Amino acid sequence: MPPQPPRTRGRTRNSVLSHKARRLGEIRRAQLITTYGVGAMIAVENESFLVRGIDSWDISEAPFVLEPRLARQLRVKGFRLPPAPDPDRATDGVRATRFPTMYSCPRCRSLQPFRKFNSPAGKAECSICEEDLVPSRFVMACAHGHLEDFPYWKWVHRGTRPTGSGACGGELRFRADGSTASLRAVLISCSCGAEEVSMEGSFRRQALKDLGIGCAGRRPWLKDAPVEHCQEAPRTLQRGSSSVWFPVMHSALSIPPWSGGLAKLVVPLYDKLKDRTPDEIRVFLDVDGTLRHHPAYSPDQVISMVQQLREQENPEQGPVPPPASESSRTRLYRDEYSSLCAPHTEHEDGHDQDFVCEFPDASVQPLTVAHGVEQVMLIKRLREVRALETFTRVEEPSPADTSVRQAPISLQKLDWLPAIEVSGEGVFLRFDGDRLRAWEQHPGPVARARRIRDNHEKLLRERVGTSGNPVPDSPATPRYLLLHALAHVLINEWSLDGGYPAAALRERLYADDEMAGVLIYTATSDSAGSLGGIVAQGEPTRLDGTLRAALRRASWCSNDPLCMESEASGADSLNLAACHACLLLPETSCENNNILLDRAALVGTPDGLVPGFF
Repeated sequence: MPPQPPRTRGRTRNSVLSHKARRLGEIRRAQLITTYGVGAMIAVENESFLVRGIDSWDISEAPFVLEPRLARQLRVKGFRLPPAPDPDRATDGVRATRFPTMYSCPRCRSLQPFRKFNSPAGKAECSICEEDLVPSRFVMACAHGHLEDFPYWKWVHRGTRPTGSGACGGELRFRADGSTASLRAVLISCSCGAEEVSMEGSFRRQALKDLGIGCAGRRPWLKDAPVEHCQEAPRTLQRGSSSVWFPVMHSALSIPPWSGGLAKLVVPLYDKLKDRTPDEIRVFLDVDGTLRHHPAYSPDQVISMVQQLREQENPEQGPVPPPASESSRTRLYRDEYSSLCAPHTEHEDGHDQDFVCEFPDASVQPLTVAHGVEQVMLIKRLREVRALETFTRVEEPSPADTSVRQAPISLQKLDWLPAIEVSGEGVFLRFDGDRLRAWEQHPGPVARARRIRDNHEKLLRERVGTSGNPVPDSPATPRYLLLHALAHVLINEWSLDGGYPAAALRERLYADDEMAGVLIYTATSDSAGSLGGIVAQGEPTRLDGTLRAALRRASWCSNDPLCMESEASGADSLNLAACHACLLLPETSCENNNILLDRAALVGTPDGLVPGFF
């Protein structure tokens, strides 16, 4: 992942073209979607860089990732794996740019832009002291995704009336005296004689606005991006803080017919086949010779798959158009739910089959009687595609986020997005609808769900603001809280009983008036994801013991009675009885950022006023 070549004096145009970009280091492809995606900062030794937009990536060798359902939801033609650099061919792969640009020297304490230190090529050191430089610990960002260096000069000279940055003619100094671990020990001064000030108070929400410092609308991760007009108040953030970059990701499971080998054969050819008649498709296949290398498939099967892809692309032409009020994400989940409820056994030549879903050997009747689990499906083979659409800063992503709050990952919208694919296994549980409806009409669960939903809808209204966009509905219903809490306790239990790290497991919730299911599956592509351990946990006999142990563990929390009696907990008061000692998981395992949780939905409250489903 090379940075942009630095500008130096005396360099001719030919030397710029012949300059070989420096290779900084290596990160996994998955990290370019989940941790170090476009717009995120990466620390490399004593330097810091910002990942550039996807329009600067070298994707000539980047493999395609096929998932038509997710592509339709995100309105792109397809996905690509993040490119990997090839040292032999000197390809760039993913590009980066230096950020923040402000550095300090630990010996002379000079604080200035990196270029003024005149560091040797390929190094970040002070040319006078020959000490390794330290990138600025602080940056400035706003909730609209803009990012820039912290305005140290204005912070030091606050209270004076200088005409502009550097107008005093002095040089900034950075000093950390180590007297305390707080910002009071981080001191900034100027050689012009301005009083030395600490960074204390710089993280207040209105600190920069009170000094008349506004957002300049800069997007340094996009090459040649013009500044945008922005009235959002900027915030001071730590360079390594998680608030600097929140990915907005979408995922989909590969389900029939898109999970079979035929789809993998047809999708790459779809652009060439979609406008042809059946007879023209037969001629194309005969000339192209594709089926000669795949004798298991016939021209009629290819024609049928092309027609299905057309219906996916234009749903109004399909036999059963989806309701107009149904979002693309809801349709995607409904399709998955239908596939998870039906068996899809492995074919004899199923080496390229991405979805295998089978009934367990034993009867689930004891689970139905004891726990209301109506169906258990063992997902012996599963593929998930996760795509990075955009990202946010300062505030976590929300369904109510407008396009203004979501930062672009390219200057111009492209017809592809970066994505990764994960192969693994899982267990799907579907609950008895009649028993569930009887429980969720009880006043106790309804009142607790309404308390969370009111807080969530208030947050959603604040996020929408005055944009004029409709406020999305909160999913906080008794059914959703129950299924969400159950998924968390099962992941925790399987982590203890099956030996899986909790971060290696992931939940997928299917909860509305017509769906009541939970899928727990492996979330990593390493050996922990496909050894059969999760499928073994789904056998009814073992699952019964797991559910009983998980519910017993959930009935008491080490933070009780404070946890169970909490009126509101978690981020933005979007949880009730849920804390790190009982329900919360690593954020990679939860599809909703550890919100909308209530342990009482499982086991009820000690006073008996709110019954738990179990």
